[in-house]
Amino acid sequence: MSTLSSFNFSGKKALIRVDFNVPLNSDLEVTDASRIEAAKPTIIHVLEQGGSAILMSHLGRPGGEAKPELSLKHIADKVAEILGVAVKFSTSCVGPEAEAAAAALEPGQVLLLENLRYHNEEKFLTIL
Repeated sequence: MSTLSSFNFSGKKALIRVDFNVPLNSDLEVTDASRIEAAKPTIIHVLEQGGSAILMSHLGRPGGEAKPELSLKHIADKVAEILGVAVKFSTSCVGPEAEAAAAALEPGQVLLLENLRYHNEEKFLTIL
């Protein structure tokens, strides 16, 4: 069975689905960073192996609509602070902009994509 530690990330780009659905205050500042902290070991493992990390997440439930208050750009600085590396941000999670930003990543760099739930294709499933 393959595990994270059995894969060589050197020169590779890892697309990582993280749970950065963190609470924000009225100033759009992260009030509880525990979910970012929980993802740190995985991200750092990729970086330490010479790979780069492309992070994708949702924030809130914007219902397929781009809502500025639910942009992941508000958490990019907190992610950078916790990881100890600069975090680039793409204002899209699909299409030419996101593809170009991902292609430009060098080993050791991190890219945070915009909120996945700005697109109807990313649906919240409820299990009854």
